[in-house]
Amino acid sequence: MKCKRLFICIFATTVLTTLTYALTIKTMKEDRKEIVPKYHYSEKEMNKVYDYIERQYGVTNLVGHEKYSTDIHCDIVIVKPTEDQPYYKLITMGAGAYKMNVPLKWKTTVCHRAEYVVFLPESWNLISSKEEDYWPIRMLKTIARLPIENDSWLSYNHTVQLTDDNGTLASNVGYNSCVLLPSTGIDGKEVKPVKLSIFGKEVAFYQLLPLYPEELEYKLEHSIDELMNRLNAKDNLIIDIHRKNSCK
Repeated sequence: MKCKRLFICIFATTVLTTLTYALTIKTMKEDRKEIVPKYHYSEKEMNKVYDYIERQYGVTNLVGHEKYSTDIHCDIVIVKPTEDQPYYKLITMGAGAYKMNVPLKWKTTVCHRAEYVVFLPESWNLISSKEEDYWPIRMLKTIARLPIENDSWLSYNHTVQLTDDNGTLASNVGYNSCVLLPSTGIDGKEVKPVKLSIFGKEVAFYQLLPLYPEELEYKLEHSIDELMNRLNAKDNLIIDIHRKNSCK
């Protein structure tokens, strides 16, 4: 399905608060004992999402397991680098259990559920708790919970400011926000929504690309299309902490 291009900017205050969850990398087969969150996939739906992730992004058996959560259980599926694609792929699994509050005018063109994706260099330290290493995971989890906490919705080409006006996502980067893009699968093609039921229950997959403050401001003053032309986004899907600011 094709979603129309929409333009919003939300300040995500959740990143500024102490988070009550932690990340532990486990295999999918390990037992999990936790409080059942308010919004969760059925076992059948979970299997469908996980199988679809493997088909679209690569076979894996690793998951960044969220220890505690009451709203959604937002695990991170981790696909290791390969010779052909030498970078990590991190995909949320659980965010799509929540049905977003999509405005009536968009209900037939925008997916009500979504999971989120980032690509990281193969040199990235995924087990580090330092914010300089953890911030992409925090970004994924913040975005995953934003529609719940704000009774709102997200779709591709939406931008989200993740810090206050003077802050950055970590001390080693100049990014303060992100844009949601169509995600790219293992075959280089756009990942389409996965259908969970015959009643039209679908989950979209959006790629998160971090932005500099000047890039966010440029998008707000001009358009998402003009920003994408400057960014050359398709060549920048792998997060690079040294990426050149396209609007400075």
